[in-house]
Amino acid sequence: MLYLDYNEKQIHGTSEFPIAFYHVDAAHPRYEMPFHWHKEYEIVKILEGTFNLVLSGIEIPAHPGESILIPSGALHGGTPNDCIYECLVFDLDVLFLHSDVCRQYLKKIKHQEITVRPLITMESKPLCLAIDMAFHAMAHHEMESNAADGRQPGYELIAVGSLLNLFGLIFSEGHYTENSPEWELPFRHANQLKAVFEYIETHYSSEITLKQLSQISGMSPKYFCRCFQTFAHKTPMDYLNYYRIERACGQLCTTDAPITSIAYDCGFNDCSYFIKLFKRYKHITPKQYQLQMKH
Repeated sequence: MLYLDYNEKQIHGTSEFPIAFYHVDAAHPRYEMPFHWHKEYEIVKILEGTFNLVLSGIEIPAHPGESILIPSGALHGGTPNDCIYECLVFDLDVLFLHSDVCRQYLKKIKHQEITVRPLITMESKPLCLAIDMAFHAMAHHEMESNAADGRQPGYELIAVGSLLNLFGLIFSEGHYTENSPEWELPFRHANQLKAVFEYIETHYSSEITLKQLSQISGMSPKYFCRCFQTFAHKTPMDYLNYYRIERACGQLCTTDAPITSIAYDCGFNDCSYFIKLFKRYKHITPKQYQLQMKH
């Protein structure tokens, strides 16, 4: 349904091996992706359907066989459409080697001296192969971990080696752009908007006004609306309603609470308006959704 925390504090992998693999389909609790960010890097690989990601205000549609590389701290969210996708979430530090020759490349990424082009298509076959190898190692490990015969030995080396190969190819094939001073302005705006998304997350059940959100961002209401729409591709209030509906979906899946109670818990004072909005976003009524997700 959604990422429960805009600034994810979830630990991905372990402290010794901070790489995690996720297979996501429509039944997964994090199928939908409201805006959030995390300190780790993430690769989203599309298996079926389409995934429309908005990354730092740029819309990136991805199709089967394509992957999206999301950098650390980047504000992102997206909509899957009949989509099955997989995610590899990793701390870039796991790739740092003792050799200064190797570290100099990864430091350019970590210190944001360059920006890796996020979309990796089938035209970049070497990059796709490196991604496939990393995903295969982690996916096979997950299957073995759930089986009686234990874990696949050496998967850590394969995963780390594949990611190192991927970043080596990114540099050798020039799959990045040099960051200029102008690049910092939209990045600064994204940081201002992070406070707004955090406020929505913690106060969505209460009344929220456009004036409150603009004050939190430190922008004038007019400039805030323009900036928010640039990054989220929705108006602030449209996004607030979208987020409230996603929260309602979570309750509909996990509780037997009355529809009216769920509507009020999610910030709607009018149950009829809640049902109307729910149908607009999900194309079915809340009750139909509840029955569908529990069978």
